Amino acid sequence: MSAEILNDEQEQQAVERLRASRDAIDAELSKTIVGQKEVVEQLLISLLSGGHCLITGAPGLAKTLLVRSVAQIFDLKFQRIQFTPDLMPSDITGTEILEQRADGFRELQFVPGPVFANVILADEINRTPPKTQAALLEAMQEHQVTVAGKRYVLEEPFFVLATQNPIEMEGTYPLPEAQLDRFMFNVLIDYLPHEDELEVVMQTTSRRPDPIQQLFSGEDVLQFQEVVRRVPIARAVADYAVRLVEASRPGRPQATRFVDEWVSWGAGLRAAQTLVLGAKARAILQGRSHATTDDIQALAGPTLRHRILLNYKAEAEDVTVEDCIADLVKQIPPAIA
Repeated sequence: MSAEILNDEQEQQAVERLRASRDAIDAELSKTIVGQKEVVEQLLISLLSGGHCLITGAPGLAKTLLVRSVAQIFDLKFQRIQFTPDLMPSDITGTEILEQRADGFRELQFVPGPVFANVILADEINRTPPKTQAALLEAMQEHQVTVAGKRYVLEEPFFVLATQNPIEMEGTYPLPEAQLDRFMFNVLIDYLPHEDELEVVMQTTSRRPDPIQQLFSGEDVLQFQEVVRRVPIARAVADYAVRLVEASRPGRPQATRFVDEWVSWGAGLRAAQTLVLGAKARAILQGRSHATTDDIQALAGPTLRHRILLNYKAEAEDVTVEDCIADLVKQIPPAIA
């Protein structure tokens, strides 16, 4: 697939279609997912922005079901990779095998791995060694893989949605900062409120869920991504995103006192790009024609929580990344006085 260049009329039609379908998306997801409105919104923003997501949550919170349901709504080819300590890079990208042709000669044939899909669920990505984790790096950044010196382009659209379990850390391999930075958002899935959890229990123990209906195609997704980039954003709003990210870097003039004391490494340029692009997608999903500082603040958590590294002093004093992000939003004004 390839994204077409949209004219103004096509762009407006795509915007109106996406806005009109927002309730339909929620209705389809509600067949299998109860609650988690903020999580669903962040996943949709990532999808419409062309970014990847890291989903963090305890076991049994429907992380896999949510990703599969989103893929079904957009009629995207879905593959699930269960990461284990013995998983090899070739198990993800694919490998070459020796096959005999009809004329008797033998030749190497490339057998594509599960990464050749539109939506990849990398389940428990921190369970596999760095060598295998790195196999996703090229795919995530370049949308291609290289096997035996040959380049294979992945089909568009392409998304990696990786999950990790924050509870059992023994025997896991934390993702390196270079790979974490390639995830647009780090989405936290927490336990449901009592009423929502009761609703899940009643639904899942009485009947099977209705099948999810396809609402969009892969071509639609590429068109939406083109539209999102054209959403206007004021220079002052983009400036706020950049200042918010700059303030997360210790030792810099823009850094807050909290950051200088508790942070060892701040967010990079990708964080500001993510905030601006995500704000544009959020504006469309909420029926607005332009992004605002409220969008920037709403996405500060998922954008920054995996890009800010705390120091040992913060760990000793039980200071969390969420505390740091809250301080940044509080201390950095949306407009320069």
